[in-house]
Amino acid sequence: MRRLSGSAVGRLVTRRDAIGAAVVTLAGLSIPFDEIPLPEFCRACKGMGLSAIDLLAPEDWPVVRDCGLVCSMGYAAIRDDFIPRGFNDRANHDFLIGELERALPLAAQQGIPNLIAMFGNRQGRSDAQGIEACVTGLRRVAPLAERHGVTICVELLNSKVDHHDYQGDHTAFGAQVMEGVNSPRVKLLYDIYHMQIMEGDVIRTIRQHASHIGHFHTGGVPGRHELDDTQELNWHAIARAIADTGFTGYMAHEFVPTRDPLRSLREAVETCAA
Repeated sequence: MRRLSGSAVGRLVTRRDAIGAAVVTLAGLSIPFDEIPLPEFCRACKGMGLSAIDLLAPEDWPVVRDCGLVCSMGYAAIRDDFIPRGFNDRANHDFLIGELERALPLAAQQGIPNLIAMFGNRQGRSDAQGIEACVTGLRRVAPLAERHGVTICVELLNSKVDHHDYQGDHTAFGAQVMEGVNSPRVKLLYDIYHMQIMEGDVIRTIRQHASHIGHFHTGGVPGRHELDDTQELNWHAIARAIADTGFTGYMAHEFVPTRDPLRSLREAVETCAA
């Protein structure tokens, strides 16, 4: 079992029964959730009233499904350059589209609502060049995503602390790409932790760009730890604001626990109860 790029706990904000969790290995750090066998972790999540697990590789999708849960966000593939190799480089388009062309039918078959994608590292490109390339590439794969009813969610990340040179590091960049693609099956993965670091103004931004956003990630700022009084955001207010937009997707808790992971997970769910 391989899990990558964050410890995410997903939660469907407007439906109490649709709350999920995900566990992975982030940047070589073994996150405590990953020490729990996936079937056992699924049972623990169900015991908390959770119903989905975020950020899992295709080989894990059937395990989650057999446990009566949903993988709320899947990977088309697991590779070391997943974040820097994105749609902002036209040279990557055939490769990335090929991955998604193989994964989208499988995701639809397995009941996976979303697949994650990346904008990629800047490598000297202007925003205009990056936006144009992303629009061109994502337009090519959007019809297949629409046909299968699976949403491709392109993630916004910070370039200040965690992902230096990442180009999709502001909401305005991602929103321009979404406007250019203009597909109900290509949306932003708005990571609240990352966007708080880069631009703040979280609730107003979520309200302004609600139509562009298909998925949310959380994480305490600073440090990407628990959503508690050691960090700077009001998560209950953010969750309520998301629910008030009419959002019907998942909000996934992507944090690195500093204490008992299942206790931290339960507390995060309670904190964000909207």
